[in-house]
Amino acid sequence: MHVHALHPLMARAAAESARVAYGVRTEHLDGPTPCTEFDTRTLVNHWVLYTSHGLERRARRETLPQDLVERDFTADPAWADAYAKQVDRAVAAWADPAAWEGEIDLGWTAMPATAIAQMVVKEMVVHGWDVARATGQEIDIPDDLALMVLGVVEEHAEIYRQYGGFADPVPVPATAPPLARALAASGRDPHWIPSPPD
Repeated sequence: MHVHALHPLMARAAAESARVAYGVRTEHLDGPTPCTEFDTRTLVNHWVLYTSHGLERRARRETLPQDLVERDFTADPAWADAYAKQVDRAVAAWADPAAWEGEIDLGWTAMPATAIAQMVVKEMVVHGWDVARATGQEIDIPDDLALMVLGVVEEHAEIYRQYGGFADPVPVPATAPPLARALAASGRDPHWIPSPPD
């Protein structure tokens, strides 16, 4: 059996996430993000936890240990390097065709492994955009990856909203690029930039 067709998109998202991480400077960490409840440090910790450590453990059907859940990854000056290495390990774990088979037990429900992988790649791209915007960077997401993310956002948007993960959708033209449509459907303003400090 071949590795799932999503794997190259996962690898592309991971590489771009690592590139964005390297562009985050210490002075950015206390600044605002498009996720109004998160400053940049909180957002980066969430992003690192779920898109690298969480992604690898989902492939291996392991739970996240509490020490990782509680860790401030940004306390390590080399956190971006550690993230780049860990996200590579996560992508490598999903290179095993068995990772894509069957369901993954989330504790409160089980979902097909492919759906979980898609949702984590969505997190990688959307929060990668959040981090990029919060730190004055651009993120480079090809349209095939952005279209996959858009599909995941549209499929699961109402569930995310029930649990406070997404705000109400932001209107954008139907002709907007797929990444902008995915961001808007997730409750983000694709034109968001940090307000200058007072």
